[in-house]
Amino acid sequence: MKKLLFVLMLVLSLILVACGPPEQTPGGGGDANQSSGDSAAAATPTQVVLATPTSKPAPPTPTPRPSPTPAPLESAPADEGEGSGGDEEAAAPTEEAMPTVEENMVEIPAGPFTMGQDGSKPKNGPAHEVDLPAYLIDRFEVTNDDFTVFVEATGFTSYAESNSSKNWRDAAVDKGNHPVVYVTWDDAVAFCEWRGARLPSEAEWEKAARGEDGRTYAWGNDFPADDVVAEFGNFYETGLRSTFPVGAFEQGKSPYEVYDVAGNVREWVEDYFLAYPGAAADADPFFGEENRVNRGGGWFDGLDGELVTTYNRNAGPPGTSANDDIGFRCARDAE
Repeated sequence: MKKLLFVLMLVLSLILVACGPPEQTPGGGGDANQSSGDSAAAATPTQVVLATPTSKPAPPTPTPRPSPTPAPLESAPADEGEGSGGDEEAAAPTEEAMPTVEENMVEIPAGPFTMGQDGSKPKNGPAHEVDLPAYLIDRFEVTNDDFTVFVEATGFTSYAESNSSKNWRDAAVDKGNHPVVYVTWDDAVAFCEWRGARLPSEAEWEKAARGEDGRTYAWGNDFPADDVVAEFGNFYETGLRSTFPVGAFEQGKSPYEVYDVAGNVREWVEDYFLAYPGAAADADPFFGEENRVNRGGGWFDGLDGELVTTYNRNAGPPGTSANDDIGFRCARDAE
């Protein structure tokens, strides 16, 4: 009997080993769900919120203006045997229909002002009083449109057109109301003389920009903050990195309502780059009669306003210096 039981138990054990252990049913939570959640999380990118940089205000929209430099008037010759009929009079331009030179010029009253600055670079000082007679100066810088009229009327060829890979025509494409650039001092003189005017003296330029109260900038004594700098002028801190239409920066005009005397383009003036009275003749290595002065700073000048102050001076060779940030405006004696 015992022997039979032993045989039965042995057979049953062999059957269990052959069938294997009972199948296990996976549970409804725990690790399986956690693994599924990890996979879903890995497939979804994490959102990153970037800080929005503080942007400077956009520069003002330029206001259209009439050209301050019309072509010289020429009377149309009458045909022989014909009188001066109505058709001829209508076709010929009249002086009343064209803006005069003075319409876009500002009269600066006679009187003294403070020129130069103490405590600045040696070339800019010392401060001294200058007494000027009344004069007229352009309210705006000479534009590409203005220079085009001059060239078409005279056939004038600028220095850069003959000697450089770039010239004023390249910069003028679709920028008629921007200040003309790539013009030398000689080019500027030729234009002003054609227009019946001249370049302003250095003292005339500074008074027109500075007024009689010795201000540091055309608008006052403080350089504008970053959030409003674009309202005052086209200089390095404004960020435009090119010329801008003239007369656009209302906040940056001078006490006499002369525009763009800080930034946009440096402006040629009449004078040689010489030491002021009371300064050493060798205070600047470029002093002498080889270079002519330009004023006001250009679109790439700034350094927190130092290079666009009313008193800062720069200079260059009058016959060959023609850059993309140098232009000019004209002046004339007051009658």
